[in-house]
Amino acid sequence: MKIALLQAQSHPFDYAANLKKLNQYAQQAKAESAALLVTPEMFLSGYVLNQQTQDMAKQFPLDQVQQIARQHKIALVVGGPRWVDDTVMNSAYFIDEQGKLLNHYDKTHMFGDVDRSQFVAGDRAVVITEYQNLKIAMLICYDVEFPETVRAAALAGADLVLVPTAQMQPYSFVNTSLIPTRAWENQVYVAYVNQIGIEADFHYVGLSSIASPLGKVLALASIHEEQLLFADVLPELVEQAQQLNPYLKDLRRDLF
Repeated sequence: MKIALLQAQSHPFDYAANLKKLNQYAQQAKAESAALLVTPEMFLSGYVLNQQTQDMAKQFPLDQVQQIARQHKIALVVGGPRWVDDTVMNSAYFIDEQGKLLNHYDKTHMFGDVDRSQFVAGDRAVVITEYQNLKIAMLICYDVEFPETVRAAALAGADLVLVPTAQMQPYSFVNTSLIPTRAWENQVYVAYVNQIGIEADFHYVGLSSIASPLGKVLALASIHEEQLLFADVLPELVEQAQQLNPYLKDLRRDLF
């Protein structure tokens, strides 16, 4: 399956502008034969919402995202707030090419005050969505920096881990060093999809990437440019990597 990652700058508080951008890149990704397009963390709303977090979550335009998926016949994983039980989650929505909401994932590890002041942490460590013969897990930003999260997804059978993020200075080593390591040590594809530009005090570092189960970086974006990245996700390469590096098979789970 061919996937596309959208590295882009979000327009905070402006659903209309971000939906327009999503529509544009969904059309472009489909034209390049991608089956799935993934956006950065909190892309549709902006990340630093402060006092408007609840209002933005209540107004999340899920129906319009679903319409874009249907129109272009492409699956979407879109980052944004989710209103549930009078709280706000930092979430990723998985929508198929027919516009059906297949799943959602709520960020489980809160990064500093920016997360703790706006969101409640999710409590599902592993969320697997089966799509086009792949088992796809989702994490969000800080989650991937804990080795246990990707390992849990791999042990649950994931072939691909999608990570919408809003990674900022001075943490670009996560993009360039940690992501291929996570892929290698778990024999899974890891797709890391970042924002660019400046929002509040955050200077986003771009450098979105896709790493193979063998730890090879298949595509790497620039620091500042808005762009699409593409890669083919091959289940047979996951199997090959598991045979070459049988970490999951050899792991002494009884000791942990």
